[in-house]
Amino acid sequence: MTYSEKIKGRSKIKYFLGLLARIVPYVIYSNNRRIARKNGATIGDNVIINKSLAQKANSNLHIGNNTSIQTDKIDTRARVHIGENVIIGQNVEIITVSHNIDSEFWENKYYGLEIEDYSWIATNAFILPSCRKIEFGTVIAARSVVVSNTMKMAVVSGNPAKEIKKRKTVHSELVVPSLLSGDLQFYLNARKI
Repeated sequence: MTYSEKIKGRSKIKYFLGLLARIVPYVIYSNNRRIARKNGATIGDNVIINKSLAQKANSNLHIGNNTSIQTDKIDTRARVHIGENVIIGQNVEIITVSHNIDSEFWENKYYGLEIEDYSWIATNAFILPSCRKIEFGTVIAARSVVVSNTMKMAVVSGNPAKEIKKRKTVHSELVVPSLLSGDLQFYLNARKI
């Protein structure tokens, strides 16, 4: 059953209760998006982002539509591009800058990271600067340490993370913002269809 069918199938009372439950999160997430944009970040529609990440966001942060980010541990000293319908779990840490260990001046080296659409980075995963691209549909298991780029539709796990299998499909039918009750616009539109 699709998201729209589930919403349409609700009684008027259940629909109204669901509507009420989504109003406060919608206001909070809208405010967080506004703060991040004010700080120079490019933030898509229906993005779930917490306030602490929004406050430290800058022009290096680009997030596509319908993405849910439950961490504030994203290093934005270098460019971070996060695609659409991406899910990033709690306490995920992304580091984009390192040091030149072969230099007596120990200067910073800026790498950046691109996370393509429909990827899922599970709780407590750790992404190091040597990883510069997480390809379309990648799943990174909880507590994994990612030291290199991933391949399209890969499921990776471990320390260091290694591909353990290929994903068969992406979560294209999932309304990602609904995971944290940030789906007010989708909720309202589902009843109209």
